[in-house]
Amino acid sequence: MEAPEGGGGGPAARGPEGQPAPEARVHFRVARFIMEAGVKLGMRSIPIATACTIYHKFFCETNLDAYDPYLIAMSSIYLAGKVEEQHLRTRDIINVSNRYFNPSGEPLELDSRFWELRDSIVQCELLMLRVLRFQVSFQHPHKYLLHYLVSLQNWLNRHSWQRTPVAVTAWALLRDSYHGALCLRFQAQHIAVAVLYLALQVYGVEVPAEVEAEKPWWQIYTMDTEIP
Repeated sequence: MEAPEGGGGGPAARGPEGQPAPEARVHFRVARFIMEAGVKLGMRSIPIATACTIYHKFFCETNLDAYDPYLIAMSSIYLAGKVEEQHLRTRDIINVSNRYFNPSGEPLELDSRFWELRDSIVQCELLMLRVLRFQVSFQHPHKYLLHYLVSLQNWLNRHSWQRTPVAVTAWALLRDSYHGALCLRFQAQHIAVAVLYLALQVYGVEVPAEVEAEKPWWQIYTMDTEIP
């Protein structure tokens, strides 16, 4: 199973003239692989988000040059399934990954190459747990975004809500945010508010009574919002 070539460094690196550095592009591509493989494996949104977060956190602690990013990604998927109680078989992860890199190829045979890759995923999982000091449970923005969307839907008039896909756009922006390490740099509720704010700006939707309010709606949402 051949994976695209990678680079080294952290996920927020920038190159000359502000362009994304090679390592940042690698992280973007690998995160996309995690998302697409997760969908094909039938993973829910939260386990996929956890897999991306584990991947980004691991490379915040280590150097990308020292590890195969796609092997780390496969192990992240495997570990995230355990963390979020959506257990996946290593065989399924390997087959989906193989099809991702070789769309017209045949499934891997159960030969020495397959078992070596399987053992690598399992051993890599143990390495990641040690590097991350077994801190692999995360608070994601999803529940906050859902809460904010419900509140906003009740706040806006029905016509404004139905004619603009604010909710769909906000969820898409949240999913795309996991291509980078925003999930590690900001609080979950702040990310949720940010993607909702951007979705509203995209479609020019104004929140009622915002001008008369003492504080902007997004500031109210981010003040000590705790959702079980």
